[in-house]
Order: sequence, then C-alpha cells, then structure tokens
Amino acid sequence: MIAESAHGPAAGGIQGIHVVAKPVGPRCNLNCDYCFYLEKKALFGSGGQHRMSDEVLAAFIAGYVSSQPTPAVEFVWQGGEPTLAGIDFFKRVIKLQKPFAGRKTITNALQTNGTLLTEEWCRFLKKHNFMVGLSLDGPQAIHDRYRRDRKGNGSFEKVLRGLKLLQQHKVEYNVQACVAAETARRPLEVYRFLRDQGVAFIQFAPVVERRPDARRRKQGLRLAGPAALGAEESQTEVLPWSVAPEEYGDFLIGVYEEWVRRDVGGVFVMNFEWALNAWIGNPSPVCVHARTCGRAVAIEHNGDIFACDHLVYPEHRIGNILKGDLGRMVEASAASGFGAGKEKALPRWCRECDVLAACQGGCPKHRFAKSPGGEPGLHYLCPGYQKFFRHIRKYLKAMATLLEHGYPASEVMRAIEGPLVLRCPPPKETAAPPGAGRT
Repeated sequence: MIAESAHGPAAGGIQGIHVVAKPVGPRCNLNCDYCFYLEKKALFGSGGQHRMSDEVLAAFIAGYVSSQPTPAVEFVWQGGEPTLAGIDFFKRVIKLQKPFAGRKTITNALQTNGTLLTEEWCRFLKKHNFMVGLSLDGPQAIHDRYRRDRKGNGSFEKVLRGLKLLQQHKVEYNVQACVAAETARRPLEVYRFLRDQGVAFIQFAPVVERRPDARRRKQGLRLAGPAALGAEESQTEVLPWSVAPEEYGDFLIGVYEEWVRRDVGGVFVMNFEWALNAWIGNPSPVCVHARTCGRAVAIEHNGDIFACDHLVYPEHRIGNILKGDLGRMVEASAASGFGAGKEKALPRWCRECDVLAACQGGCPKHRFAKSPGGEPGLHYLCPGYQKFFRHIRKYLKAMATLLEHGYPASEVMRAIEGPLVLRCPPPKETAAPPGAGRT
C-alpha cells in the first residue's frame, strides 16, 4: 500500500492531517486470504452498493482542503479495490479538486491490486499525475498463494499485466509486497523478482491478524480488532498466514544484505529508508514508526470518518463528513484517542530498548503481546524488529557518515568491499545534492 503518512510537524511546527478514502468501501474483485478489510462489509449491511455518492465526494474534497493546515493536500484512494468506482468517478474527483488548486498543492494517489488496469486507466493516471501503489507479493508461486480471486484463481498474471501497463505509460508507481507466513521464508526470491521487473520503489508490509473474540464474531467479523493499549489481551492467537516475528526480521535482513551490496541508490526499499531516517534523527514519515499517531484517518463510502484505516469499527467512528468539520474531528481524535496512547502506553521493555528510536513501539493494532517482564502492550513483531534494526546499525552508521560528509549513501557499497577513503569536499560527480536523504 501507499504508506500512511505520520504528518508530523511541518515547517513552523504545523501538523497536517492525512485521510485515506474508500470510494467503494470494502468491495473488491479479489478475495485475498489475509485481507483485513473485506470483512468490513458486515459493518455496513448487505444493502446498497458501497459506493461514494457525489454529495459525499464533494463534501470530502472541500472539507479536506479547508481542514488541511499544510500547503499540500494528498488524496489517497484505497479500498477494497478503488478502481471498481470507475474512471468517471475519478474524473469527477479531478473536476471537484480544480477550484481549490490555487489554495493548495493537490495530489492524488491510488492503491490498487492492478487487475483492472487498462490502457485507458493508465492514460488517465498519467495525465493527472496519480501516484499508484500496486500490490504484488513476488513471483507467481508466492503471489498466488494468498492473492486469489473469488473463484480461487491466482491473480498474478493480471497484476503483472497491470505493472507492465504502468511502466509503458510511465505512470509513477511503487509496489507493496505483503510478507505473510510462507512469503517470509523466501526473501531473495521476492526481492530479486521485483528488482528484475524494474521496480524501483518497494515497501514490505508484514501480515499479522488474530482470531476474533466473541464480540467481533457477534459483529460478523472473522478477525480480531485492534489491541487495547495498556490492557492485557485475552485473545493472542494469530491466524496461520500471519508472519512469525523473527521470520519477519530474517526476511528484512535477507533482503537488506543483498540490497546494501548492490542496489543502494538504484532500488528504494521504504522500510530501509525509514530506518536510515530514524538513525539520522528525523521524525518518522510513516505512522507505524512515529512516536504518536491519530492524525491519519479513514473516510468510508458513506462519509463516516474513522480514527484510522485499521480502526474501522463502530466504537472508533469519529463523525461523518456531511455533519461535521473534518479538522475538528481529527484534532479531537488525536487528543483523546489511541494516537497519544501509542507512546504513553509503551511498556518499560520498549522505553528501555536500544532500537526504540527506529521502532517507536510499532503499529498500535498489533501491540497485543507481553514483554518478557509480563507487561501488556508489546508489539507482536518486537523480536523481529529488534533483530532487524540491530543487524543493520553498522550499515546505517556508515551511510549517515557518508551523508554527513556530502557523499551519497550508495558509497556504502564500496565501503563494504574494502577500506574507503573519503575526500573532503567530495568530488562533484559523487556528491549528494543538498538536502539529500534518500539512499
């Protein structure tokens, strides 16, 4: 997926907001084993088409632009599968955004499974400068293990066709690869496949879901809701396709060891970028590894606003775009909801951890484990996060030193081969551009 922004302080200390829009709610043409959103149909009832009306769309666009205190407004369209809304829906999006173009810099991003992309779609996406997040888990055997359609057929061939169309039309895109139980055991197969397909921007998203308790089953759900921060969770059993903590760490390490030797500066793995960003002392650009969260909300097809994409449950509904001010909803939610609790409820194990700056406790949804001392609120993936962040410290230190002296981080590949002598100032042809932080 397109990573959710942390929207921390911008220039002048202004905090922005981030909204994930669901134009067709949880509707999707695929039936992926590990999807956490398909089941949300049970919360909206069987009636209706789960489609955003023109009234809701217009109110959302106007409300988001007016509520965003920062100069840029990023519209992120997710699902379900947002392309099911059709091109005409997104043409209306562009039309409704135009009157606000002079007030803010407006951009659009679309997260898609790629199976419905066509020449017409790609021409439209290119013309209007959409950033596309494509879900592709790796080569066919790995991808089709979990990502199938409603008839049980694999989706790989259609997704790969979508990728090639994006590339042919020069649409800006990145790839999200979900790391589930079996995927985690094949890191190099996944990474090399994506790299060899010409993918330059990759994000690896861990798959973690628990079995539901009685309350969620009564709601018609097959998955547990988010963890209750600061409280002990009685239901901690994860579903079979959830990645094991240390195996997720090993997966990232396996990819990193290949990437750091040959692909730094050519392939950008978002997980690695976030780690380097934390090492050099910058606030996290994503909510997962930010100190607090709560300013990244979700709007459903009917206009309901929820405190997070992972908190689309009745108890986390914070309003409706047709009946309230979006900015005030977000501020109230961030001040009193789970967002501030992310940091406040950290167990002592986390607060004393040597990689806290990189991890920050992880996503609150998955903080249902106990620390070795028995405290609740530990992230399920903690052993994997610790293993990964500790393993790459030596590389992060080297890259930070290179950046500090004006060299691109890609010089780390030469340093791994043997002693590297830095000249100050660096040669012009290898110097990093001012403000460069990208590896």
